[in-house]
Amino acid sequence: MNIFRWLRKNWSTLLLSFLFALVVWGSAVVSANPNQENDLSIPLEVVEQPPNTVIVDPIPEQVTITVYAPQSVIEEIRDEQILMGRVNLSGLEAGTYNVTVSIEVPDELRPIRIMDKNPEQIQVTLDNLVRREVPIATEINGKPAVGYKVGPVNWSSETVTVSGRETQVQKIDTVKAELDISDADETINKEIPLVPYDSEGKRVVEIDLEPTSVEVEQQIVLQGGYRNVAVNVVTQGKVAAGYRFTSITPNPPTVMTFSENPQLVEELPGYVNTEPLDLTGVDDYMETILELDLPEGVTVVGDPTVLVQVNVTTIKTNMTITREVEVIGLLPGLKAEVSPPNVDVGIYGPVPTLDNLTQRDVRVIVDLSDLEEGVHKVTPEVEILPSDVSMETILPGTVEVTIEPSNGPTPEG
Repeated sequence: MNIFRWLRKNWSTLLLSFLFALVVWGSAVVSANPNQENDLSIPLEVVEQPPNTVIVDPIPEQVTITVYAPQSVIEEIRDEQILMGRVNLSGLEAGTYNVTVSIEVPDELRPIRIMDKNPEQIQVTLDNLVRREVPIATEINGKPAVGYKVGPVNWSSETVTVSGRETQVQKIDTVKAELDISDADETINKEIPLVPYDSEGKRVVEIDLEPTSVEVEQQIVLQGGYRNVAVNVVTQGKVAAGYRFTSITPNPPTVMTFSENPQLVEELPGYVNTEPLDLTGVDDYMETILELDLPEGVTVVGDPTVLVQVNVTTIKTNMTITREVEVIGLLPGLKAEVSPPNVDVGIYGPVPTLDNLTQRDVRVIVDLSDLEEGVHKVTPEVEILPSDVSMETILPGTVEVTIEPSNGPTPEG
């Protein structure tokens, strides 16, 4: 009874003590984990997007929020990225909308206050995804080569499936496949890309085509009385001595022949000859125009002449020549004897140049600069004047040089 009497007498004091303790505890907690206001960037995602729709323009990937929360909560948000911004498109149809950005805060993050967010709203444009079949408009442009005509054509597909945003698909007026047969002289087999155009002839983008291309076979056939044959250059004579021709090229390499009697062109051996080309004495590149030697009753469609280009090159070989070893750079008052006095030099170059070499064109030299009296092993140097001639070997590779005073006794042989 005494304790109850004491409690009734002192309850206000106890309550004040409890509240004071609670304040002290809260102050300690806040001091250890103070509230802060911070700006954070969090991911932004789209939810509840209606099926068969597409967002026309990209939306931001993140939203910036200002939060007021204990330091530990802010650090948790930064480390674990558990806050997410959302744009809910539920129930929307094709069109443009300003949709509010919502921030969902999990219960385990509380206490937390969202002070601000940027942006508050996102403009979203939705468009329906549609598909439709469109006929392929095929076009053949140009003309085949002279003497040829267009035969049957076969396209692998007549329609194409167009899919994408409804506003873009509706723009399509035609889907074209264009084949160019300009100067074709054989059947064409190739893959042609499909290109969508609007009613003004402008290409429509941001759509998908299935298939994206079609295969076409366009037959190109030779007309009766025409035949394409090679040009054969007839030659006579020989190029200059020491030369050979590397190529003889007619331009054009083939010509289209024609006869009112188709049998005459069918009897051609697959080529026509030129008038003879005289190569006598040719030692350089040459060009000339030659007439074609055509059978009677056969003509050439176009120019009856051809440009003939002749490339010649020198014949290269190797040879060995003997040269006396020349001494240079000997100090005054000394004389030198070289053993052996002559060496063999192997050289390589064009035959005409080798046939016209002089003694001064190829020299063998030993430079005795700074060498004193005595016997020395010296490597000769070979000097070759013609730039198109090169040295291959020198035998021997070294010579023995004896240097002595010029007034000294002459060495015995």
